[in-house]
Amino acid sequence: MPHLSVNPSSKPNCSTVWLISVLLGLLAVHTNANDVLTVPQQVSLSTNMDSQQLSISWLAGAATTFDLMILRTELNESVFYETVSVMVSQLSGRHEWNWTSVEPLQCTSLSIKVRSREGQSTSEWSNTEILQGSDLPSEEEWQMFPLDRVVPVGANTTFCCIVKEGEQFGTINYGNTVMNTTRLSRRSYATTVVNQGLSGSSGTNVICYNSFKELKIGAVVFVGYPPLLSDFVCETHDLTSAVCLWNERDTKLYGPTRGTRYTMNNRTFTLNLKKECRVDHWEGNWTLVVVNPLGQYSLTDSAELGHRVTAVAPENLISVAHATNATVLWQWKYDGYSSLALVCQVELTSQGYKTNHTFSGVGLRAVVLPDLYPYEDYNVQVRCGAQQNFWKWGSWSETMSFKSSSIVPEAPDMWVWMNKDYTGQVIWKPLTRRQSRGLMTGYEVTLWSPGESLQHTDILPPDTFAVPVNLTQMATASSDNMVMATVTAKNTEGVSLPASVLIPLRLTDADPCAVSQAVYTDSGFSLFWQSDVNTTCAYVVEWHNASCKWNCPVDWIKVAPGNTNVSIESANFQPGVRYNFSLYSSSSEATELLQRWQGYMQELVPSSPVLSLLTTQEDSDILLTWGHIPLISRRGFLLGYNIYISSGSQLTLLANLSDPGSRSYTVKGLSEGSYKFTVKAYTSAGEDTGATASIMLEPFTDWLILEILASLGVTALFLVIVTFLCYKKRKWVKKAFYPDIPEPKLPGDWSRSQAPLDVKPPHHSLVHMVERPEWDSSKEALVVIPEEDEDEDGQGIGDELVDTDEPTSLRYYNQVVDERPIRPRYPDSSDSSASSLDSARTDVTYTGIQTSGSSFVFQLDPQGSSEGHQPQADPSFCAGGGGGYRPQMQSRVPSDDTGSASPNSFPEPQAASGYKPQSSWQMDSPVDDREGRSRASSLGSPTSIASTQFLLPDGEDHTEEKRQPSSSAATWLTNLLSSTKP
Repeated sequence: MPHLSVNPSSKPNCSTVWLISVLLGLLAVHTNANDVLTVPQQVSLSTNMDSQQLSISWLAGAATTFDLMILRTELNESVFYETVSVMVSQLSGRHEWNWTSVEPLQCTSLSIKVRSREGQSTSEWSNTEILQGSDLPSEEEWQMFPLDRVVPVGANTTFCCIVKEGEQFGTINYGNTVMNTTRLSRRSYATTVVNQGLSGSSGTNVICYNSFKELKIGAVVFVGYPPLLSDFVCETHDLTSAVCLWNERDTKLYGPTRGTRYTMNNRTFTLNLKKECRVDHWEGNWTLVVVNPLGQYSLTDSAELGHRVTAVAPENLISVAHATNATVLWQWKYDGYSSLALVCQVELTSQGYKTNHTFSGVGLRAVVLPDLYPYEDYNVQVRCGAQQNFWKWGSWSETMSFKSSSIVPEAPDMWVWMNKDYTGQVIWKPLTRRQSRGLMTGYEVTLWSPGESLQHTDILPPDTFAVPVNLTQMATASSDNMVMATVTAKNTEGVSLPASVLIPLRLTDADPCAVSQAVYTDSGFSLFWQSDVNTTCAYVVEWHNASCKWNCPVDWIKVAPGNTNVSIESANFQPGVRYNFSLYSSSSEATELLQRWQGYMQELVPSSPVLSLLTTQEDSDILLTWGHIPLISRRGFLLGYNIYISSGSQLTLLANLSDPGSRSYTVKGLSEGSYKFTVKAYTSAGEDTGATASIMLEPFTDWLILEILASLGVTALFLVIVTFLCYKKRKWVKKAFYPDIPEPKLPGDWSRSQAPLDVKPPHHSLVHMVERPEWDSSKEALVVIPEEDEDEDGQGIGDELVDTDEPTSLRYYNQVVDERPIRPRYPDSSDSSASSLDSARTDVTYTGIQTSGSSFVFQLDPQGSSEGHQPQADPSFCAGGGGGYRPQMQSRVPSDDTGSASPNSFPEPQAASGYKPQSSWQMDSPVDDREGRSRASSLGSPTSIASTQFLLPDGEDHTEEKRQPSSSAATWLTNLLSSTKP
């Protein structure tokens, strides 16, 4: 206690006093609590290893709240620590509390302590009690827990493995699965399997391996279900004892220790394979209890004997069979059934079909089965039950077989197919086993004329169902319009009734019926027709492949009178095949066609394209034509055609022709070039692959010819107009394009009289004139004219003699030997320079000759002999010797025409030896002949001093010959333009 000093004169400290009071109060409370809470004493432990439950009891006075701690002893790990409320047991006077461990209690040692609690106050802990585990050092071997545990499906189970001293732990496997483990102590390891599934009949193995993966220890766990029952009921078969039955699920637990155990009304019994319990006497009340390691289940039932009768199966069945009925008889196992009112069910089976007949009576033992098919195999079973307070049907008897008797067959179902030429076939459907009514032996077909005695019969084997017929002879010999076809069937019992069809002999090509379209549905082709109130006959609907035209495989069905519709279904219908359906009236008269249909089971795209696709050019248009698609290849109703034009690998739609009857299409307005077209027919299923045709669009030939003719006509008309205008304006045209060349106007007398040639050789060149008597006066030549002196005014002095001692000039001009005025012959410059008379004087210089000679002149008459003038030789010419210079003379080869030469021509003396520049003279030059031929031939000829052109080239004759056609045309044009006609 602290030492307090009290000063009488000082005032008391209130806060200090309050604190001291609180501390004293707390100390008092603590002291009282220790006096009330009792430390638990005599703690004891008890265990249930199967349920892994630990029971803890202790003494603790009146306390009811305790702290409970459970530790794993070796590792001192807390397993459980909670505050629990425990009352004192009235039987033992102790506090008792149960704890269920997750791990088996054998896995490791556990330490348990308990203390009392009151609010926040607790007592001291009790002495520690230890529950010894199997991992003690004294337990040296391998151990595993739990062993042979039975658990329900979906449970969680913990297994532990205790390792042998001195070895190392490896793994724990659950079945084939390696599990995760937890260490519980130095030697103990545990694993937990959650949500366990069903195990096999021998359970599931849990194995512990050491570190070397060696199997050391293991356990087995059985996972199954607790028992579950249903449908528990008791009934009687012999009218005295009881048989109880139920249903239960399989627990998957087997064996004497784990299997299910049964008790009935507290009497244990062993379950047989039928899972039923027999009681010798009817007790009226029953209780069934079933038990297995996972639980138990019980059911109860109660009933009176007469309400639970289940008849046993009839025994020793026999039969007495006839053609259309049979009697079935049987016996009962128990005599009590003779007085029991029974209801029995007879099951009759034939050709896979079952029919049930019900009969009743007291002690029923026999029944009669009516409406049987002749020559038919049957199977029979019988079961019965109590007629009063019917509980349920009893068991079926064993099956009994019998066969009904045979009788004559039914009449065949026949039909007739006729072609257009009185040929055809009589056909009938094979009789079924029921229709045959016995063993078939054959068929008989008869053709006869009702009004005549003509008849024909064929007997056929039983596997024949058609016979060809030819009615040509009957149609010719009989006056009747009908032929009766009859078919009968035969078996071992006799001949059937006849089946007949009337065939008209007067065939017609007319088809009075319009064809409608039939639509296929799930129930087949649905056909409808109008009803005739006055008609009471039946109908026959016939169908066949539309592509068949001759002796077709045909099928038919007969329709009762009064019906106006029918659905046609057949296993022979194929997609993409068109079928024709025909409705006939069936009466005592001849059959009459009433209506027709066409249809497809399923439409497909056409299997082939259009035939014979052709392209034809029409001006700038292209006409496409094609043929039809064969019916067998259409595979659907054609809806039209699509026309495409090909652009490389792409098709462009040009037109859609919705009329399936279209066979042509015109593509208009195309330019020249190559085109490829594709025509595709289409049905409701789509287009076919298409037919393709190509064409090269050429210019239109007829128009081209017309254009050429028109061009020629326009050109001709233009020429005519131009010619007409030129003719009308010929004077203007002549003046404008071909004017007259005026004659030179020179002073003096420039008549055409001959005059001597005045030659004045230059001072540097002397020309020796040579006379050539062979000169042809019809050719152009240089005309010698006298030289005249000019005065200052340009006037000539007159005709004076030429001074030969002075240099002189040779003046010449081309004189045309013609009576017309002189004009140029050629429009080109070279010719004009040689023949033009525009200049009155032309100085000629002779080059390449350096000889001396006398000056001379001579006169020629340019008119020749036409004017009667004779040439006169000048004295100077004669004095010159044997030859003189004649520049117009040309060397010519003598011809056959020399005899007819003009008498005025000048013969050339043989002794003449003078200079001849116009002779065929060739210059000796090293220049290649091809390059200098034209010029070399002219060297040495006279040239004009005013021009560089050669005046007299040696090849002038050849040029003149080549220009004769052009000269003739020019002469014609000149004559035309100079015509004096108006």
